[in-house]
Amino acid sequence: MVCKKQGKQLNITILEQRYLRDDWYFDFDGQQFRLFLESISKEMRRLGVLLSIFRNREVVIEINSYADLLNVVKISSPHDGHSNQCVGHIVGKSENLNIMEDISIAVRRIAFAPETIPPSNEFRKVCHNCGCGC
Repeated sequence: MVCKKQGKQLNITILEQRYLRDDWYFDFDGQQFRLFLESISKEMRRLGVLLSIFRNREVVIEINSYADLLNVVKISSPHDGHSNQCVGHIVGKSENLNIMEDISIAVRRIAFAPETIPPSNEFRKVCHNCGCGC
């Protein structure tokens, strides 16, 4: 009998949003985002990383800037001791202000280079209201 090694587990949690400005709107329920999640899940599975996607509609993030938009998405890697870190904490300053690109960068970083992510108690000026502590 051959035992297949179980992959590393990452959890992506999407929080509820309340948009204060239309210019930072992103449809986290739309087809484009669903296709993105399917694609990245499939790609990561081939690399031995299992992604689980969750929705938390009880926690609401007010979106007034791109940094707030980054706070909507939390990533956890229980194996590496990273729990519910917002994408902004993981990637720092966004190069292109593209939420799907930043999520993709964050997933890869936490999957393959978790040691490069600062501890959640380190002061970083990227979050505003997500409550992650960064």
